[in-house]
Amino acid sequence: MIVIRSVIYNLLFYVNLVVLLLLAVTTFVMPHKAILKMAELWGRVSVFLLRVVCGTRMEVRGLEHLQGRRLSEPLIIAAKHQSTFETFALLKLFDDYTFIVKRELMWIPLFGWFMAKGRMIPVDRQAGSQALTKMTARAREEIQTGRQLVIFPEGTRRAAGAEPRYKFGVAHLYAEIGVPCIPVALNSGLYWPRRHFRRYPGTIVVEFLPPIPPGLDKSEFFKRLQDDIETATARLIAEGEAELKRLGVKL
Repeated sequence: MIVIRSVIYNLLFYVNLVVLLLLAVTTFVMPHKAILKMAELWGRVSVFLLRVVCGTRMEVRGLEHLQGRRLSEPLIIAAKHQSTFETFALLKLFDDYTFIVKRELMWIPLFGWFMAKGRMIPVDRQAGSQALTKMTARAREEIQTGRQLVIFPEGTRRAAGAEPRYKFGVAHLYAEIGVPCIPVALNSGLYWPRRHFRRYPGTIVVEFLPPIPPGLDKSEFFKRLQDDIETATARLIAEGEAELKRLGVKL
């Protein structure tokens, strides 16, 4: 049954994406927030389908750290990255967001064009310090307009429970931009495994942690960020594994 539901969901997920990409063509003559609203709609529909088809729900904790259900102030959101889920599911919580993304995503027809329209920030992961300089300059420009900067500090998806590999670039951004950073822990990789089509029933938990204020030393910030995210993520993974066991799901 999990296999059948997963196949149905994946088909609907991509149909939803293609339809909204085509509809989003109309936003090219509108301000960038129009495409962000389309992306938010994509996320809302995808989360709804996941719940209805696969029995996978989303629970968001720590909303008190966001000062309300939607963010409307400049800050950094540094999130654990275990699956595609977190790239779309949380968009409804942000008012005017931008993601730091790998440059290759900008080359995808339609999808990449809309990312450019939404003023996402591409980074060439092979370009070293030059890429970091460009990324920081763009991030500063966007933050100064009041946007929320979303970054995955490990740079790519990591399986739930895998050894963390944080990149120091997030500490450089934090020091240069000078705004608070909210760490985000999650256990999405248990229910939406990377590079796998199966979607497991249960509750994906995303937890916003207490903000890290600006002004810390880079190394101090980097250690605190990693410790905060990994400690909370380990707790959420244990919670998720216990739930899957109760449901009789074998990963």
